[in-house]
Amino acid sequence: MGEDRRLVAVVALAQGMAAAHGSREAWRAAATGACRALGGSFAALSVWERELGRLKVLVNVGELAEGEEEFPEDESYPVHQFAEITEFLHEQWAGGGEPDAWVETAEGPAGGQPGYCHQRVAALRRRGRGCCVVAPIVLHGRAWGELYVARPVGEPVFGRADADFATVLASVVAAGIAQTERLEEARRLAFTDSLTGLANRRAVDVRLERAIERHRREGAVVSLVVCDLNGLKRVNDTHGHAAGDRLLERFGSVLSLCGAMLPGALAARLGGDEFCLLAVGPPADQVVKAAGELCRRAAELELGDGVACGVASTEDPIGPVRSARRLFRLADAAQYKAKAERAAKPVVAGRAGPDDPVLRLADEPSREAADGERRSFRGRHTP
Repeated sequence: MGEDRRLVAVVALAQGMAAAHGSREAWRAAATGACRALGGSFAALSVWERELGRLKVLVNVGELAEGEEEFPEDESYPVHQFAEITEFLHEQWAGGGEPDAWVETAEGPAGGQPGYCHQRVAALRRRGRGCCVVAPIVLHGRAWGELYVARPVGEPVFGRADADFATVLASVVAAGIAQTERLEEARRLAFTDSLTGLANRRAVDVRLERAIERHRREGAVVSLVVCDLNGLKRVNDTHGHAAGDRLLERFGSVLSLCGAMLPGALAARLGGDEFCLLAVGPPADQVVKAAGELCRRAAELELGDGVACGVASTEDPIGPVRSARRLFRLADAAQYKAKAERAAKPVVAGRAGPDDPVLRLADEPSREAADGERRSFRGRHTP
């Protein structure tokens, strides 16, 4: 491949990773771009999981052999079988060298002297491939994983120039991975409550809008549990804000635990002493049961005075739910009623009959600006 074509290939790989949405797309773009750039038939991207002592395959692209999957769940190999990533690379760096790529063939090494070729050779033979080039990926000064590109039996064997080019490609992939990690961290922070580690209000807004759209389109059951943690102000005033923070963190853990009873549920802190669970799919009774368990566990916390819990579900007789705001108003009205009555169990919107006071409360005209935010029912009386 000429210099111009290689430059184009590098640019295409970098652009593909930059355009990816999330890690999986970035991994696929990296492997696909490298496979094309090196004229391979197969490529894989793997990460070194130091704490588990294994090389885990993140993605396979191209002509897959039997048993290979694009995004394998459990394809991994003990690093002692492919010790180049630990021993060989360390020796190279210790000697002042660079983490260069090398070539293996089904007959043995064709370029470079990694010294640990037997497993690579066996893998090539087992999968009907004739040769491969392996390029270490270095991120933040440490070995992160490897880029692997192979050709089938009968195709030209990779040469030293290919290995050098693979080294360049690996550095581009490393830069792309670093950028993806930074973006994902920024997204995580944007949608995570810093104190409890739960989702935040922004995450709930996004997920609930999607859930209501799915309800309108498919009839999916959408349920919302809104909670108000009782006694936080007393704890702050009596024991200090550090104790109040511990109460919030502890309740967040309880909320997460109870949310696990509902597959795929989102546990979130809306702000202050307000929390919620959003579930899409589980029946309303299952959600109410989880909310009841939440009330029980919250009452057993060392600090605080339990929790006021309101539930609204599209499966209950609450009328048409055409917007996320409507479901939020219903759940919040149920939670307000639970708080006003000091209820030990969740109050569920729509289950008190056609004259359910929760429905009337939720339907009262707002005295606040219609800004699309969740309505506050504090300081008002239940009819």
